[in-house]
Amino acid sequence: MTPELTVLILAALLQCVQMALYSVAGNAQAGTRAALSPRDRKVELTGRAGRLQRAMNNHFEGLILFGIAAVVIAVTGQSSDVTATAAWIYLIARVLYVPAYLFGLVPWRSLVWGLGWGATLVMLLAALV
Repeated sequence: MTPELTVLILAALLQCVQMALYSVAGNAQAGTRAALSPRDRKVELTGRAGRLQRAMNNHFEGLILFGIAAVVIAVTGQSSDVTATAAWIYLIARVLYVPAYLFGLVPWRSLVWGLGWGATLVMLLAALV
């Protein structure tokens, strides 16, 4: 397996951890009744539960682009030191993003997000070359 696909699996596992953290925090804030409902009415989470939800959703968005890059690089045999390093930078940035968002670390949250986005962009561009 290429390093990019290994990181993709680890990033998916990170997403699972984020989903669990959000679920626990959201359930604690909104209550079991809201968690079990069909959610015909939107439940607005605030504070840390809301931040966990937004960080999780942000990772879903980033994971789409990273996943495309990782799969294209692996399928086309274009794995290199550059793409492998970019993949690991993406994962490290995503791991750091969760506490940065959770604790409202400004401007670190945005800087970490930009680092992960930049790493993904490097991989996408490398896939074209």
